[in-house]
Amino acid sequence: MAHDLIAPSILSANFAKLGEEVDNVLAAGADIVHFDVMDNHYVPNLTIGPLVCEALRKHGVTAPIDVHLMVKPVDRIVGDFAAAGASYITFHPEASEHVDRTLQLIRGEGCKSGLVLNPATPLSHLDYVLDKLDMILLMSVNPGFGGQSFIPSALTKLQQVRRLIDASGLDIRLEIDGGVKADNIAEIKTAGADTFVSGSGIFGKGKEGDAHRYDSIIRQMREALASVPR
Repeated sequence: MAHDLIAPSILSANFAKLGEEVDNVLAAGADIVHFDVMDNHYVPNLTIGPLVCEALRKHGVTAPIDVHLMVKPVDRIVGDFAAAGASYITFHPEASEHVDRTLQLIRGEGCKSGLVLNPATPLSHLDYVLDKLDMILLMSVNPGFGGQSFIPSALTKLQQVRRLIDASGLDIRLEIDGGVKADNIAEIKTAGADTFVSGSGIFGKGKEGDAHRYDSIIRQMREALASVPR
């Protein structure tokens, strides 16, 4: 299985100091910047667009940026995020009329592609497109809001997708998003995840204004992940 990656969701960061927040969390040992894009259409909230992604790149962020599109329609915005510096672009199959075409579009723009499955979305959406996926993201909350609690049935779903990926022999990351914290990340890894999105579980910790306030929480997560045998 691939090495574990921690992906802080900037949805929970202090947006007045976003560049500094991202610098600090990466300096504390995070691997990927997770970008929650909501359109108040596919999901009931409105967040950030390509300009923020571009601003972080211009600020000097070189880490991979993992753009999770909770938007409908999808295709129109893919090129904008690719141009803004996205590394991964993932989307929900319910938000695309032609999932295969959208995946090809993302890869055609030079980004890694992925599908996002909500808690009640069936795994059958993966059946004919595994060869076009670099990432499968399982939602362990319903999308649209930060700070929600982990839905336990996501563990069973992780196990099923892990078996699917392993049987395929393909190089596909298995990401989890929603309610991921230091005290449940080991259980989530045991179920098969290798990429861990955490918003309030990281940004909600520590004292505001302390550049090192993320060190301890990310260290706790690393220690919990290391406790799980491969």
